Amino acid sequence: MYTEIIKIIEGGLKKEPTKVVLYAKKLAEKLESEGDKQLAKGIRNLLSNKAVSSLTMEQLLTTAPVDQETRMSIVDVFNPAQSDLDVVLPESIERKVADFIKVVKHRDKIKQMGFVAQNTLLIYGAPGVGKTTIAKFISTETGLPLVIARLDAVISSLLGNTSKNIRKIFEYADSKPCILFLDEFDAIAKARDDQHEMGELKRVINSLIQNIDMFTQNNVLIAATNHPELLDKAIWRRFNTVIEVVQPNAEGISKIMEMYLGKFATELQSDKKKYERVIQLFAKKSPSDIRSIINNAITQSVVNGRETVSAEDLLIENFQFDTHGKYSAEELIKYLSDNGIPKLQIADLLNVSIRQIRNNLKD
Repeated sequence: MYTEIIKIIEGGLKKEPTKVVLYAKKLAEKLESEGDKQLAKGIRNLLSNKAVSSLTMEQLLTTAPVDQETRMSIVDVFNPAQSDLDVVLPESIERKVADFIKVVKHRDKIKQMGFVAQNTLLIYGAPGVGKTTIAKFISTETGLPLVIARLDAVISSLLGNTSKNIRKIFEYADSKPCILFLDEFDAIAKARDDQHEMGELKRVINSLIQNIDMFTQNNVLIAATNHPELLDKAIWRRFNTVIEVVQPNAEGISKIMEMYLGKFATELQSDKKKYERVIQLFAKKSPSDIRSIINNAITQSVVNGRETVSAEDLLIENFQFDTHGKYSAEELIKYLSDNGIPKLQIADLLNVSIRQIRNNLKD
């Protein structure tokens, strides 16, 4: 017990929160085994206190590694204490994410029992489906800061530096309680049999695998990719949990709309037919795309002094999104008409005469 106390004091003096937490946990275990459950519980409550997270965040931000060549930071740090994320996921994916969170929360207990906790997660899917949001949600639910590797800065023009940067990131994340997140993972984890890759880049992958093996013995790793087909076969074996995130179905789109529209949805929900039409138009769009369209519609409502968003607002923003803002008035009129908006209402929406609407549609 005296050893743990000395180590805790030593860690505090040297500003090493990882050591303080580690030996405080060991002290709690000893106290509990000796029958002092109340004091053990008090120590564990302190360890879950936000002060520990704040200290960890401070340490992470002040010691972030940089690329030797550009002096750019090669990581960003997401603070779960300053975030309140709502995530809409299909039930099957939500269950897998929840199971992974449980494993992360109980990893110390699993390790004490002599087992290896499954602390690695690979997420793949199309751009914008919510892979990064899932990683941040896991960070929020576990209270562990999310260290996001900036792979654009990791890959150096001096190829030898790329392996060094990868090692720096893993060593940095290994020094403090956190989750390491490797986004756009395929940038550094491509198959080694790819004929287009140079020998040095293949050595980078070998270095990556070695770092993953050492890091995941005691830490949490999440990776995400838009191109799972590019990943090296050996990389797949390093991840205990693999989740494919797909585009939301009609039910998922409805939940996303309710979440992002909030109080602005009153008018839209009163017309079921128009509501379902908008959901159909949002099919095959990612949650990120839907959020952008809704945010644009809300912005237009606010600047025009309205407190609700209508189906027509969303149709116009959806059309602008699909055409990237490059369209004629005639094309917009036809689009609104094709989606069931009466001529008189189109004229009112676009502030033009009903005659112009009729002439455009006639042509």
